[in-house]
Amino acid sequence: MPVLSGASGGEIAESLAPLLGMEHVVMESRRFPDGESYVRVPLESIEAVRSETVVLVSNTFPDSGIMQTILLLGAINDVRRGSLSSLKEEWKGGTDDVGPGVFLAIPYYGYARQDKRFSVGESISARVVAELISDFCDGIVILDLHAPEVLSEMSVPVEFVSSMKEIAESLQSDVSPDFILSPDKGAISRATEVAELIGCEFSYLEKTRIDAHTIEHTPKDLDVSGKIVAIVDDMISTGGTICRASDALRRQGAKEVHAACTHGLFTGGALSRLATHVDGVYTTDSLPNPRANVSAAPALARGLERLMG
Repeated sequence: MPVLSGASGGEIAESLAPLLGMEHVVMESRRFPDGESYVRVPLESIEAVRSETVVLVSNTFPDSGIMQTILLLGAINDVRRGSLSSLKEEWKGGTDDVGPGVFLAIPYYGYARQDKRFSVGESISARVVAELISDFCDGIVILDLHAPEVLSEMSVPVEFVSSMKEIAESLQSDVSPDFILSPDKGAISRATEVAELIGCEFSYLEKTRIDAHTIEHTPKDLDVSGKIVAIVDDMISTGGTICRASDALRRQGAKEVHAACTHGLFTGGALSRLATHVDGVYTTDSLPNPRANVSAAPALARGLERLMG
């Protein structure tokens, strides 16, 4: 069975394939001079795509990632339906419809931020993107989505998976933290999971909204004196919250502070900022980044195994 990838997710697909007992196939992917995407199932892989269940690994980030994911799924579906006529008349095999069996694994689900309608007229982008891609596949696996409830009652089954197990193993192996901290109550389930796997204490920061654009995270009086602390979240973007939390922890006597997350966006000079505030950064390879030191493949494999039965 093939695990397919296009412009994104190639390294994860390569790691995922042996975990599922499948073969990694790279789909042709390039851009036209005007920036539009071109994708194609390689001729030598068409028979495999038609004869077996397939998994596509692709991110819906950035904007072009959404379009490419849809085009990749469209090409795969055409091949499976037998829509194989072309001007070059390259295909000489069968053209019957081989039925369902296309599953999508999304390491980083873009547009997940807007999971609620805060003001009238807004688009709930997390839902819109899912509805677009669900028309082209038979099931979706998403790694560490901030608010899974936004994708309830989809037209295809959706499995939500977490890399906290692998992050906990990496933290335990490298730094042996004494204390796990969540940056807010919303991420406390992740911090709890990591703390329980490691066998240490955990807590969270209080989050207070100052205005429509400003959120303040207030540290509680934590017993972290002389301890190694890891701050765990689903995503690090600018790193501002992590840096402020680290400063507060050090004021309370923390010996070391490390940051860990599933998705390392690291925008606006975040890595330089983090380098002056924390002792280490741990993140999965859900997005290509220089701090990716934890594989997202095992978590995606768990979800795909459940989904495909």
